[in-house]
Amino acid sequence: MTSLSSQNDHKPRRHDLIFVSPEVWRSVLQTRDDLAGESLVAGWVDCGWPLITRRPLPDEADGLPLGLPLPPSAGKRRLSVIMRTDDIVSTAPPLSLSAAVSAAPRTWLDTLDKVERLASQHGVEARVFGSLAWRNLTGLEYLSPGSDLDLLLPLPRTGLARLTAGLAAIEAQAPMRLDGELVRDDGAAVNWRELHSGAREVLVKTTSGVTLCEANDFLGGGIRA
Repeated sequence: MTSLSSQNDHKPRRHDLIFVSPEVWRSVLQTRDDLAGESLVAGWVDCGWPLITRRPLPDEADGLPLGLPLPPSAGKRRLSVIMRTDDIVSTAPPLSLSAAVSAAPRTWLDTLDKVERLASQHGVEARVFGSLAWRNLTGLEYLSPGSDLDLLLPLPRTGLARLTAGLAAIEAQAPMRLDGELVRDDGAAVNWRELHSGAREVLVKTTSGVTLCEANDFLGGGIRA
């Protein structure tokens, strides 16, 4: 599992892994009648498994918005909770691709190796979220024949067009769809396909919401996360 960091190291970003105490988790579940009888959810934190940072919903109260995506065997529900920052025991960045390889199907390994090498050539570290990450973190069966490989790649300082062209070339020969985002240093992110397409406007995702802006503004640091 990825190493943990203190909750004070940085403000949690989208896709960050959030670890809370079992006592706090039990108190949260006591307020959620909709989760009564969900044994997997009740024991989630006791297993040492994380929640994940997400964007707030329009009608949510103040606090840290967190999510818990359940595996297909549990209905593939996406649960939402709000917690206080004081409830956080520790945080971790999204799982690195190199750490997630052990949970990948054999048919994915060649593609993962190509993505790793492409990222290395551009001086960035590939990370994952979605089904592959959750399978690695929990050991539960999140992957299905139709699962995507969900990637997070830091926005490179140079060679953006070569990076996105490389991802497109890898996907063309891959057994799965390559989805995911290119992430700025401040956490703002855009789907790699939008930047690869040369679109004039792109959808920028931050911890506070989603905003349409000029691609050049995003690349230049506009629209703060």
